[in-house]
Amino acid sequence: MADHPVDAIMLENRAASFTRRSIKESAKKHGLRLALSMVDLTTLEGSDSPEKVRSLCRKAIKPWEGDIETPLPSVAAVCVYPNLVPVAKEILDGTGVHIASVATGFPSGQFPIGVRLRDAAEAVAAGADEIDMVINRGAFLAGREDEVAEEIREVRSTVHPAHLKIILETGELGNYDAIRRASDLAMEAAASVGPIRDGEVFIKTSTGKISPAATMPSVLVMLEAIRDHWFATGVRIGMKPAGGIRQAKAALHQLAMVKETLGDDWLTPRLFRFGASSLANDLLRQLIRIERGCYMAEHDFSEA
Repeated sequence: MADHPVDAIMLENRAASFTRRSIKESAKKHGLRLALSMVDLTTLEGSDSPEKVRSLCRKAIKPWEGDIETPLPSVAAVCVYPNLVPVAKEILDGTGVHIASVATGFPSGQFPIGVRLRDAAEAVAAGADEIDMVINRGAFLAGREDEVAEEIREVRSTVHPAHLKIILETGELGNYDAIRRASDLAMEAAASVGPIRDGEVFIKTSTGKISPAATMPSVLVMLEAIRDHWFATGVRIGMKPAGGIRQAKAALHQLAMVKETLGDDWLTPRLFRFGASSLANDLLRQLIRIERGCYMAEHDFSEA
């Protein structure tokens, strides 16, 4: 695995530049709708219940129950714990909205590998289309990168043909060089198992349980790693920023960064997702303001 040192100052300056872009109203409307279609609606709380997941799934299919001139897209997926995958499948089967599940000892990734593999296999058997795995950051930070790579290979082999999203937990990795190294390791390990179709493997910033999470510089490091992997192999790896993206404006900044780093091919839910719970409602609020000329109150939108 080649070393790719990161110039932190240049990286942060470039990432900040995307937050200062002005966007025309017509482009903003398209971007907001696109961002909504890329959301993985997520609930990963100890209080999660079957009825909460059913409600979230109904929202995923039809994000807003009110009238709007231009029909809204469904979101990309619903992400839940493995034990709630069968509940999501009851509602989402045949709708086109994917079922994602966290697995492999989420969020710590510290369980024995046999337990983590069984966790992932059972989620797929229950109906998950996508598995969001966590790497063992303790092993990575201790320099046991071969161990981390082997675990990624084992998980991909276990869950295939379900899609795999590899969570790096960037807030725990310490610096941009480590984020780049973890990104390269994850993509190369997944690729070593067998051919990757576009979007079959993603790298993902965070579990949403650690701060900082999907900061603009962290996401940019990962996008650049994906770009270099694509140049080297012709394989398109997906990207999923997750954690801390709550406002529509932040989502548009991320999309501008994707477009300029990876190009239009990545501006699709097949290759780019937002891991979010509250982002969807702000996207809806902004879209309805454009359609109606006034803001709806926050309580006009359901949480699930």
